[in-house]
Amino acid sequence: MSDSNKMSLQIKKYFMIIFSFMIVGIGFAFTLKANVGVGAWDALSASLNSLTGIEVGTLGMILNIVCVLGQIIILRKDFKMIQFLQIPLSVLLGIVINYVLYDILIFPFESFIGRIIMYIISTEVCVVGVAFIMVLDEVTFALEGFCDALTKMIPLKFHVIRQCADILSFAIIIVMTLFTDIPWSIGIGTVIGMVIFGPSLGMFMKLFKRMLVKEVSI
Repeated sequence: MSDSNKMSLQIKKYFMIIFSFMIVGIGFAFTLKANVGVGAWDALSASLNSLTGIEVGTLGMILNIVCVLGQIIILRKDFKMIQFLQIPLSVLLGIVINYVLYDILIFPFESFIGRIIMYIISTEVCVVGVAFIMVLDEVTFALEGFCDALTKMIPLKFHVIRQCADILSFAIIIVMTLFTDIPWSIGIGTVIGMVIFGPSLGMFMKLFKRMLVKEVSI
């Protein structure tokens, strides 16, 4: 592949990363609108929103940037320059979530079955964005990057630390919900997400890998 083609491919990859983060933000906003519960880390932002009144996307920005700062502190010189993109991408993600959730999804949605269907579809939308980002393998999500950095300090594997992050998030949510007057941010959607997210992610990643290989070979 010529240098010009390599440059063109790299530019396309960065545009796809930006587009994928926007897809994730749109999908996540719809899962919140469904109001049937979300994953532990995402539910933490939703609970903090109920507690503080700060918009969910803004809280997500703050939590993600804290995770990036944690990576920098742990990795220091080993922190790759490209991973600084996590910061503007986290901001973009938060802006998209806030815009879609608070400016577009302003209609009431009462049907429980309808909300379940909305949650499943929007979760699949999120999966598409996440799969693209993982296949492109340029920039990671802030929480996953922080958990990976912790493996350098703690003798535990990545998936164990990532699971611990979810458990800690659940614990914080339970304490906040029991001791303050806020609604539960975990529910049946949390369970549905746990069941469908992983298999769907694997399926879309296989599809997008084939697409990327075809693009590179042209």
